[in-house]
Amino acid sequence: MTIFRRFLLLLLLPTTQVFAVESFEIKDIRVEGLQRISAGTVFNYLPVKVGDQLNDSSSSDSIRSLFKTGFFKDVRLEREGDVLVVFVVERPAISDVNISGNKDIETEQLLEGLKQVGLAEGRVFDRSLLAKVEQELQRMYFARGKYGVKIQSTMTPLERNRVDINIDVSEGRAARIKEINIIGNEAFDDGDLLDEFQLSTSTMFSFYTKSDQYSREKLSADLEMLRSFYLNRGYINFVINSTQVSITPDKKDIYVTINLTEGDVYTISSVKMAGDLVVPAEELLPLVKIDNGETFSRKKTTTASSAISDRLGDDGYAFANVNTIPDIDKEKKQVALTFFVDPGNRVYVRRINFIGNTKTKDEVLRREMRQIEGGWISTSKVNRSRIRLQRLNYFDRVNVETPAVPGSADQVDVNFSVDEKPSGNLMAAVGYSQTQGAIFNASITQDNFLGEGKRVSLAFNNSDVNTVYSLSYLDPYFTMDGLSLGLNASYKETDAEEANISSYTTDSKGLGITMDIPINEYDTVSLGLSYENLAVHTGPYTSTEITDFLANEGDVFDNVSLRLGWAHDTRNKVVFPTEGGLQSLNADITVPGLDLEYYTLSYRHNRYFPIAKHLTMAIKANVAYGESYGETEEFPFFRNYYAGGIRSIRGFRDNTIGPRDSSNNPLGGNLKLVGNGELIFPFPFALDSNTFRMSLFGDIGSVYGTVQDFDAEELRYSAGVAATWLSPLGPMSFSYAFPFNDKSSDETESFQFTLGSTF
Repeated sequence: MTIFRRFLLLLLLPTTQVFAVESFEIKDIRVEGLQRISAGTVFNYLPVKVGDQLNDSSSSDSIRSLFKTGFFKDVRLEREGDVLVVFVVERPAISDVNISGNKDIETEQLLEGLKQVGLAEGRVFDRSLLAKVEQELQRMYFARGKYGVKIQSTMTPLERNRVDINIDVSEGRAARIKEINIIGNEAFDDGDLLDEFQLSTSTMFSFYTKSDQYSREKLSADLEMLRSFYLNRGYINFVINSTQVSITPDKKDIYVTINLTEGDVYTISSVKMAGDLVVPAEELLPLVKIDNGETFSRKKTTTASSAISDRLGDDGYAFANVNTIPDIDKEKKQVALTFFVDPGNRVYVRRINFIGNTKTKDEVLRREMRQIEGGWISTSKVNRSRIRLQRLNYFDRVNVETPAVPGSADQVDVNFSVDEKPSGNLMAAVGYSQTQGAIFNASITQDNFLGEGKRVSLAFNNSDVNTVYSLSYLDPYFTMDGLSLGLNASYKETDAEEANISSYTTDSKGLGITMDIPINEYDTVSLGLSYENLAVHTGPYTSTEITDFLANEGDVFDNVSLRLGWAHDTRNKVVFPTEGGLQSLNADITVPGLDLEYYTLSYRHNRYFPIAKHLTMAIKANVAYGESYGETEEFPFFRNYYAGGIRSIRGFRDNTIGPRDSSNNPLGGNLKLVGNGELIFPFPFALDSNTFRMSLFGDIGSVYGTVQDFDAEELRYSAGVAATWLSPLGPMSFSYAFPFNDKSSDETESFQFTLGSTF
């Protein structure tokens, strides 16, 4: 028998009449109508239980509580004897959410936004959510300047009380910036300020940069850039009073008006330290590159705070806070800066963990660590450890985190997360070079052999210039101290004429052993010993310079060479570095008393300067010199240096710059000078900036027969644009150069490229 009338939407209709019922003691509770939700869930939310008295008040509370869960669209209570029967009608569950028509915003991002308003797969569906869904999606598109977006949502019922939600998006086009007005600026004109903005009115490049497409995020970033512009130039009281964004009725054009007050320019009156100076102020003050009397700059104060924090971090105070407190004197237009230091607790490293290295053994990573377990943390050592892992070239990315140890105020773990690259490479590739013609490569290389960090390579390379067979092995940690051992064997046939050099060919067989000895964190001394058997073959067009040398020295040579080298390497990455540098100095000499006696000296210096987030300046210099000694009268022609081509001075054909033989073929010389400057930036439209890049470059250099032949007027120089792609088949390089001072005898070549790797 029904004893309670149905209470429909009691929460939403609080004035609904509640009929009085006779109170009774509940002996049992039964739930009817459940499909997905368990009876236990209903009992958890039901405010009455067996043994309670049910009356008007408790029955109303029960219905209200169950409606409040959002799980049900209908609830009623009935009495069967002393049994309370709860009848419910469940709301359907969302089986799937389908979004179509979206291009500007990824589906995953839209789904995440919908989840915030309660619409997601597996959740209970409430029809009132559809209005919230449309509002949330409109909000997301409005933030990107797409005010013409249209959202249509539909619900499709499914079996087992489930529904699919289908959302169709018609994005429309983003509203364009028609005008940006800045009001209140006196010290700087609109053009200077707008140059700092991402947003702009339409230009000829807007189709690519999309700078004329309004978005709320871009405007917020531009306002912060505007604030930084003034604060970095001494306007410490600068303020943006208001920003108005208006849109035309057709929702196509945007007008932005920014009202600001510049204020006065302030200079620095003094700089001092305060707080808990666990590091003496005498050590910290030199880190503050701010002088009395100079114009205030927020950027400089932020840089100084970071430098102080890093210095404290090196002594274990990893969570130090350094706050800049300005004391402003409005009358004198001066500001006194106080850097207040709160070092916090000195923090120790409990454990160093590696995550993601499924192939590489932990010991390979651990030996690169400069931070030690049990010692206090050093931010510079942790960062250096990250860079060393990155330089192994085993990983696409290396990230580091330092979470606090639960329950400890002075301990952290250092967690390195890595994304491993495939370390083995079985490759067969065909390429092409303008100098070497068609190239065929076949190689088996394992850069991380057995996960132990050793490198093993077996390779074959064939082109018009070279045929090479090589076998090499490198153990970078032959000893625990980091001494590396390398072994190599090779056979090489070279046709010099195909490389734009004089007419001759060589066959050489070689064996070598090298050892690199680390001196400190950045410096390495290398020792090498190699043996080479080389035979020279001439032809009918071989020049007299070559035939005369062979007549004096013979045409088959057995030599043993010794190498002594030094390298200073501070690059952050081996491939595509963005900061740091590499210097190397090598001296090679053949053992006296053998077939040929000569030596070579070479110096290389590469330097990389990050000048913006995705912009790097690279400066490179290469100097090489060779000379004979003892019984050998001339420096061997087949050891001559060459210049020209995509790897040295672009815009000139490979190996064609410098002295020529009696047949007017490039002969090379024993002195080479080459310099390069490059402005490196990401490849437009490239998905991965780690494999694509472009550069604007300038090259200069030449080759001279002897040191005495040096003449600055013989230097060649060029400029142009270049692109490099680290493809799965090997590096591919392209350049277009303009030679500026080529002579009538020079061989120029504006467009140059290489496809596939060469040895």
